[in-house]
Amino acid sequence: MDNVLPAREKANTSSSVINGRVALIQPESDMTNISIIFDVLNDTLGNPKCVFWDFELLGGLGGWSDEGCSFVLSVNGTVRCNCNHTTSFSILMSPGSPGDPVLDYITYIGVGISMGSLIICLIIEGIVWRKIRRNTTSYLRHVSIVNITVSLLIADIWFIIGAAISNTKNPPACTAATFFIHFFYLALFFWMLASGLLLLYRTVSVFDGGLSKMSMLAIGFSLGYGAPLIIATITVAATAPSNQYIRENVVCWLNWNGSKALLGFVIPAVMIVVVNLIILIVVISKILRRRVGENAAQIGEKHVLYVIARSLAVLTPLFGLTWGLGVGVMVSPKNRGIHITFALFNSLQGFFILVFGTLLDKTVSLSHLSGFC
Repeated sequence: MDNVLPAREKANTSSSVINGRVALIQPESDMTNISIIFDVLNDTLGNPKCVFWDFELLGGLGGWSDEGCSFVLSVNGTVRCNCNHTTSFSILMSPGSPGDPVLDYITYIGVGISMGSLIICLIIEGIVWRKIRRNTTSYLRHVSIVNITVSLLIADIWFIIGAAISNTKNPPACTAATFFIHFFYLALFFWMLASGLLLLYRTVSVFDGGLSKMSMLAIGFSLGYGAPLIIATITVAATAPSNQYIRENVVCWLNWNGSKALLGFVIPAVMIVVVNLIILIVVISKILRRRVGENAAQIGEKHVLYVIARSLAVLTPLFGLTWGLGVGVMVSPKNRGIHITFALFNSLQGFFILVFGTLLDKTVSLSHLSGFC
């Protein structure tokens, strides 16, 4: 057996030996938690490790890996191992699906925090909704925040559904889950773009002129949901007929190795982050120069623009850093540190939106307090 599957690991050392029979498991259905008991061949050896043969290790040479597998106990000449492989956020940008328990814990604890934060955000927005409708720019800003929140919340829900479907080996259901995950993550970014364009338009235009509230709402919803729908539909239509829409191992996310369908998410997301950063630079320079001859209405409008700019100034770099790490995952799929950092940042996006999109808005805080007075 040493000649066929030599005892080499990530460190590529020869200090370990195979001290048990090699089990080839081909279940009829996918199992995410496997417990195996091995008979020990040589009782004089110690420090047992539970491993599986990873054909991609060591540059495709192959080797034994313990990712997702753990040693349970050794008793009466036997060793018990548990292997658990679930879906983490790092698959969103990784060509593979790493079986790392740390990634799984970060993902599912983080997504719980994220979803809780998003629900709190929606509750707060509902409480202060009547108060913020008095100013058109403030109203449109909160429409954007609500839709950003709803998009990310639904995307997180579909991510959980997709993770469950991934364990059932059901390609049609996985395709549907992938489509909705793709659509709502794109909607998150396009509503961020809508918020940036609103900021730019209200900064460079005359405060009391230009497009009506309904016109800007129509543009916002067309951009926020129309563009993601077009991109997601084109992606699935171009890759699903050749069975290259989802991952080869039926992980519910866009394919990379075959069709590069993942670019249907990466390219729009990166472009929107870049555009919003450019908008921020332009807007901040114009706001700082607009100091003289302002009446009360314009001062109020300027405050709203400051709030939008501050929100985008925080959320855009955070999202940019998050998905920049995602690009790092694509470039270096075996780097565990990048996987963990990306999963951590991605799973806490909802918390960022709650804090920087809602809680730090003084208008929201004052409206919330006055509602209890």
